[in-house]
Amino acid sequence: MKLPEAFEENLKKMIGDEGLLLYKESLKKNVRHALRVNTGKISVEDFIKKCPAELTPIPWCKNGFYYNEDEFAASKHPFYFAGLYYLQEPSAMLPAATLNVKEGDKVLDICAAPGGKSTELLQRIGENGYLVTNDISASRAKALVKNIELFGGENILITCESPDKLAAQFEGYFDKILIDAPCSGEGMFRKKNSMISAWHEEINEEYAALQRSILKETVKMLRPGGEILYSTCTFSPLEDEESVAYLLSLDDILHIVPFEVHSGFLPGNAEWSSYDDIPDIDKTMHLFPHRIEGEGHFVALIKKDDDASGASCAAGRYLPARCMIGEEVNEFLTHINKRFDPSRFEVFGEKLYYIPPECPDSRGLRVLRRGLLVGEIKKKRFEPSQALAMTLTPDTFDKVLDLAADDIRINKYLHGETIEYSEEELIEKSFGAAVSKKASSQNDKNTDKKKKNKDSKDKASGDFVLITVDGFSLGFGKLSNGVIKNKYLPGWRMMS
Repeated sequence: MKLPEAFEENLKKMIGDEGLLLYKESLKKNVRHALRVNTGKISVEDFIKKCPAELTPIPWCKNGFYYNEDEFAASKHPFYFAGLYYLQEPSAMLPAATLNVKEGDKVLDICAAPGGKSTELLQRIGENGYLVTNDISASRAKALVKNIELFGGENILITCESPDKLAAQFEGYFDKILIDAPCSGEGMFRKKNSMISAWHEEINEEYAALQRSILKETVKMLRPGGEILYSTCTFSPLEDEESVAYLLSLDDILHIVPFEVHSGFLPGNAEWSSYDDIPDIDKTMHLFPHRIEGEGHFVALIKKDDDASGASCAAGRYLPARCMIGEEVNEFLTHINKRFDPSRFEVFGEKLYYIPPECPDSRGLRVLRRGLLVGEIKKKRFEPSQALAMTLTPDTFDKVLDLAADDIRINKYLHGETIEYSEEELIEKSFGAAVSKKASSQNDKNTDKKKKNKDSKDKASGDFVLITVDGFSLGFGKLSNGVIKNKYLPGWRMMS
């Protein structure tokens, strides 16, 4: 693996001749594979019991584990499609693990695609928190939407915007902000050889300029007492230490704070930069592949003093447009063991959304998801969404087919095929009305109709069945003459 000479010289200034030799030797080793457990769906302890692979803990991430790819095809296992874990490079788990997100926090992930760090933040905000996850690239944001929905995201706003547009909307709004900044990717040389050929002597300066344009706008959105986690996957002091110094220069009430350090981490150093001194820069950390079991990364945690003066966010609450949910929707909701507030439903075209109670005003922004996509209303017929399925469990849907992970029908289902079943396998229960008493008069009429027909054959929505693997949702199917028609979202299907 031939490295650019200028890159080697830059790195030698940081880690010396011996360090450079060890680094170059590390590039000959295989990349370590890892997964991070979705604790929003399963505890770490229960996952370890269920997982067919031998797992080794990652020191800096409590729910992160190394696994042997030769023994466990993690990306093809049904648990992956059930959203029980996310496949993530080990060092890349550090930023979200380090940001001190708490239950109820309002959190921003501003450079989020494909969503690995956002899915971890989502697990920690709880039912009362809120996550705004953004990427400026529309093509990359598609993967972000999928991963958030796969993990069962509801209290979310997914946007595709520039930092300045977000800053104009959310000044002083967020408790925590994660900036996994676009960078020259030097830390990924072992994982992606294409990054080596893309490297050139001006690349660090180009990315540093981009990072600072992001930092300048993003810092405006942090509330007093809040924290910013800045990270890159590069070694360059220009993009790391000096970008942190730039961030600190934007507001004199910002300061670097320490976080838990593990064996092999290397503190930041002002001597590697053009600055004489950067206060507390040794509390930032570099990760090198010859020092830890992972790729290259840089992490800095910055706090804004909580006694700071300044205006709070002017962004108000987003109020859904009033809408009447029709009989077909209301009837389907009776199959779910959850009480819905009809004032939170909103219809865009044929799509029905359930808006979070504390959704911030996002009008004027390019919004890809606001809350939960419940389904589509098509000619008096309601089709529930894949996103809705991922929020359900065998206890919250009234008709379930639960299959073991090694059942051949699971593989068929994930490939989009029709599957067979027996009546004895179905788990059926009755929940009754699912919409709260605040429902409109139209919903009352719907309820009256159901009472008249309670002994009649189920309507079309009653034919939907939730397919689960070992008790965890995969998606919907529809019962039809002894078989289940596949309703698994085509874009999510297993390709091989």
